[in-house]
Amino acid sequence: MRPGDPRTARAEVALASARGVGTEIFSSQPRADVIRAAAFSVALYAALALAVLGLAVLVLDNLIEGAPRLNPALLTNGTSSLPANAGLRSALIGTLWIIGFVIVLIVPLGVGAAVFLEEYAGSRSRVARLIELNVQNLAAVPSIIYGLLGLAFIARAPLNLGFVVLTASLTLALLVLPVVILVAREALRAVPGSVREGSLALGATKWQTIRHQVLPAAVPGIATGVILAISRAIGETAPLVPLGAATFVTFDPNGPFSRYTALPLQIFDWVKQPQAEFQTLAAAAIIVMLGLLLAMNSVAIWLRNRYERSW
Repeated sequence: MRPGDPRTARAEVALASARGVGTEIFSSQPRADVIRAAAFSVALYAALALAVLGLAVLVLDNLIEGAPRLNPALLTNGTSSLPANAGLRSALIGTLWIIGFVIVLIVPLGVGAAVFLEEYAGSRSRVARLIELNVQNLAAVPSIIYGLLGLAFIARAPLNLGFVVLTASLTLALLVLPVVILVAREALRAVPGSVREGSLALGATKWQTIRHQVLPAAVPGIATGVILAISRAIGETAPLVPLGAATFVTFDPNGPFSRYTALPLQIFDWVKQPQAEFQTLAAAAIIVMLGLLLAMNSVAIWLRNRYERSW
């Protein structure tokens, strides 16, 4: 629209009217409501600042304490009873093996369950209601319970896999799978119905609509759920303790059926030691684990944002 165009004049009049109405509405609010709203905003920002400050203090404290051992040797040395020779190589490799299998398990299972519940199962389906109820309940179960479940049914009979990497991955996948399902369902639910209706109107089948229209639009939300799940799985220690994860290994895990250790377990073992050198090692290992977590999350967020822009 150009200056002098009647449509431009009408748009300016409408905008001025909307501003006047908005100003009148907000100015007519009781003073007590305005004060309560401002106080609530201040409380929210204060809580956020307190949480960030506490996290920054903890990270800075570990960074200062572990600085003497933050060097390449910490990543390349294996486990040792001597603090000067101890490193994180075995624990780091074990963590990467475990998290790799967790990702392979939770993405297809979580997304598949979410698609079934949201796109295929009706709201009156008893099976869907039963699955939804169990998913919501499992999301609140303490992590140690999953460790006992993995010990009873995965490490021992009926699967009888033993105390290996795959056992830990299956257990952690069960732990974080409800989070992926719940977030993926919300992401699918956020896709406008007009997208489905338009695709179906053009002759696409239901699966073609889901595959080529709904899932691509929901990828950013699904990726958020996967990121949250990985963040929780990478720092879990309690489920791995009943599964026989070793805190002192002299070898590197080399596959799904290898014995293993992980970063949280290695940190837990060093923290228990009375020597100050092991406390320094634990602080340095915490920084390494945080760095690994941030690196993995950064890659996932970058992929999510890139896919969101392309869509």
